[in-house]
Amino acid sequence: MKTLLRCAACTVLLCCAARAFADDGEFTPLFNGTDLTGWVQQGGVAKYAIEGDEIVGTAVPNTSNSFLCTQQHYGDFELEVDFKVSAELNSGIQIRSNAFSAPAVLSVTDESGNPKAAKVSPGRVHGYQVEIDPSDRSYSGGVYDEGRRGYFLQDLSQNEAARKAFKQGDWNTFRIRCEGDHIQTWINGVAAADFHDAMTPSGFIALQVHGIGDRNPDPPLQVRWRKIMIRELK
Repeated sequence: MKTLLRCAACTVLLCCAARAFADDGEFTPLFNGTDLTGWVQQGGVAKYAIEGDEIVGTAVPNTSNSFLCTQQHYGDFELEVDFKVSAELNSGIQIRSNAFSAPAVLSVTDESGNPKAAKVSPGRVHGYQVEIDPSDRSYSGGVYDEGRRGYFLQDLSQNEAARKAFKQGDWNTFRIRCEGDHIQTWINGVAAADFHDAMTPSGFIALQVHGIGDRNPDPPLQVRWRKIMIRELK
């Protein structure tokens, strides 16, 4: 009898697990490979173009950070994307991010956990940013709070394996998972950030080109993205 009960319990657990897996969406492309339907640019005026199966962001002088944003918002999801970045350009992938049409004041905390007010101007993209960092610091895969708290919610200073996983001048792959307040990232299959933060449950996804001041390098600084795939978790 005990054996039968154990088997029945195992069957129920397996069915529940299978049902939970089946309820998750399939991976679908965020970029249709033809044009930027479903995306809108906000912030600065960096140039975004399509080259083959890639979205290419090109930095231009004298503009703020630029963001190519999905028009759709996402809450719980897994995102996979390949990227390649110029060695002198900072970039990132915004997740669960927003931009308001009117000025706003957000209640946030500083790095010490003390409460403070963050003023967000109209159109300012703000939210979680998975860092693309080709500098010697090599924080690609860390998570920064763009335009809001203004510091890393989790950097990679204590994660040497993730810092070494970044490939300079080559294609890299991010895997990003958001489920409830749990945010995780991987770079080239190596675990990077893993933390809990409940401030923003949903928002758009965006491709950032960081401002470069008044520089006008030749050749121009670029970041490329391809194979941008998302799977919603239900």
